[in-house]
Amino acid sequence: MYRKNNHTSYDQQYLINKFRQLWEQHVMWTRSFIISTASDLGDLQVVTERLLKNPGDFATVLQRFYGLEKAKGFETLFTDHLVIAADLVNHAKTGDQAAVDADRVLWYKNADDISEYLSKINPNWSKKEWQKMFYSHLKMTENEAAKRLTGKFAEDIAEYEMIENEALTMADYIAEGIIKQFES
Repeated sequence: MYRKNNHTSYDQQYLINKFRQLWEQHVMWTRSFIISTASDLGDLQVVTERLLKNPGDFATVLQRFYGLEKAKGFETLFTDHLVIAADLVNHAKTGDQAAVDADRVLWYKNADDISEYLSKINPNWSKKEWQKMFYSHLKMTENEAAKRLTGKFAEDIAEYEMIENEALTMADYIAEGIIKQFES
């Protein structure tokens, strides 16, 4: 993490923590969605609603730095990320491999779009680095869902732990970029 003069200010630490919280929520509510879908749990609707709140929470923080229009642009792309993921999980559950394959193509295209978008609003964010992180995130999330759907619960949990660690890396990357861009 970037620290000017080996010191992190309160505002910088708050930003780091906020993005860590948002990425943790992203992966945790995604996991909850996968579990609720796989097991036909009665909480699927409220879990889905909470998951879909996450992009707006990100946008609220991003708006402070980039304005409403750019924050909403990210919110739209990140909401699409979740909707495509939900389609992929549901198609995997029903065994529709052709639909899963089509969803995967859309999901990676969306990751490219998010990566491009972020790299354009902050010169400290590399499109290539975002793509690397998102591609890894997508692969691990799909693996997590597949393992849950096939009853490989220990492997599912191990996969989630890797997802969680990567989410923290993504959080630190987004916070570091903002801190570098707006340091005084």
